[in-house]
Amino acid sequence: MLDLVEGGSTKEEVIQLAKALEETGVTILNTGIGWHEARIPTIATSVPRAAFSGITAQIKEHISIPVITSNRINTPTIAEKVLADGKADMVSMARPFLADPFLVQKAMDSKERSINICIACNQACLDHVFEQKVASCLVNPFACHETEMPKAKATTPKTVIVVGAGMAGLACAVTAAECGHIVELWEQSHEIGGQFNMAKRIPGKGEFYETLKYYTHQLDAHGVTVKLSHPATTENLRKHSADHIILATGVHPRPIVLPGIDHPNVLNYVDVLRHNKPVGKRVALIGAGGIAFDVVEFLNHTPTESQVLPDVQEYFDNWGIDGSFTHRSGLKPAEPHKAMREITMMQRSKGKLGARLGKTTGWIHRSTAKSFGVTMLSEVTYKRIDERGHLHFTHKDAAQVLEVDTIILCAGQVPNRDLVSNLEDMPITLIGGADVASELDAKRAIRQGTTIALQL
Repeated sequence: MLDLVEGGSTKEEVIQLAKALEETGVTILNTGIGWHEARIPTIATSVPRAAFSGITAQIKEHISIPVITSNRINTPTIAEKVLADGKADMVSMARPFLADPFLVQKAMDSKERSINICIACNQACLDHVFEQKVASCLVNPFACHETEMPKAKATTPKTVIVVGAGMAGLACAVTAAECGHIVELWEQSHEIGGQFNMAKRIPGKGEFYETLKYYTHQLDAHGVTVKLSHPATTENLRKHSADHIILATGVHPRPIVLPGIDHPNVLNYVDVLRHNKPVGKRVALIGAGGIAFDVVEFLNHTPTESQVLPDVQEYFDNWGIDGSFTHRSGLKPAEPHKAMREITMMQRSKGKLGARLGKTTGWIHRSTAKSFGVTMLSEVTYKRIDERGHLHFTHKDAAQVLEVDTIILCAGQVPNRDLVSNLEDMPITLIGGADVASELDAKRAIRQGTTIALQL
């Protein structure tokens, strides 16, 4: 329906085609949005829910056969609203059934709170497909692996303490409880979620709140005893005669050894994304992985503590989508969000920055960073931070000084194993970032937490 590539179809041509198909005997039409070649995100997390149903409505009025709309319809409530508003006769959902194969039944039973919502991350579904791996789902690792990961009731229930309520700990606690184990989940902060509590605040990632809502419901539904603001210590773990202790204690930001690193202008990503430390107008980012690109988004919007889903018109304007379809192919001049800061992103290695980002979404983050005017430097060697907080470095062997107000460290993580050294004689298992932090991501954390729980 909407090509979103230069030289694509006009609205009139699409309507003409639809009418011709109806006359030929076609009984139903699906209105597809965009080609793979289109340099506009159409199904990623940053795309508003049901953003294109209004486009479908523009063809529905010209034909009498049923019309299907698609793209970013991830809850029964959203689907029902599209139908109630008369924008389509049916809705098409794909990834939401990987996230929760019982979505329809739960909707019929008025149990929408128990639905595991697709967050449109693409990390385990489309990214896997394009790498010729078996498709699955970040929030539901059972997807397409059901026979390999049978969920059976334990013949001998164990008492289990899970330390840390990040993604790995949550998945482990819920799965273990589903299998009949007696589970306590200890979390030192006042809320569950771990790193997701930073990720959910990134503009365009409001869907991440849904995963936390889901786990909140599941913990209660399966009788997990949740202890918030409850730091684990060697002493209080030894007082409990648990059959097994799962350490899902997460990560620490990777420390950097550099002269001047203790300057007050130097922050790490946790200071910014979790603790709202003030950041100046001129910023240097040390590191160019997923966290650095998230920080770019965060610094160019007004921070919020509540769930904010993308606005359709703002999304259309930002990416140059003509929602009225008066322009050929549905394209119009883009009006990117104005940059709020002057940012330089740097990495030590050669090659383009963000090369390890998601296969189907990395280009979106790189395009957004470019639209904000971010300067990207590779082959950087950091030398020192002077008394003014300015960064001295070499770029391809050329010495330079970057005069900035704030330096933010986004150079990765190291496992948080603070408890391990005093618990070697106890039945413990490390999962998530506490196990491996070098390629930390929620997909691996949730799958590992789930797998370990099944093996208890």
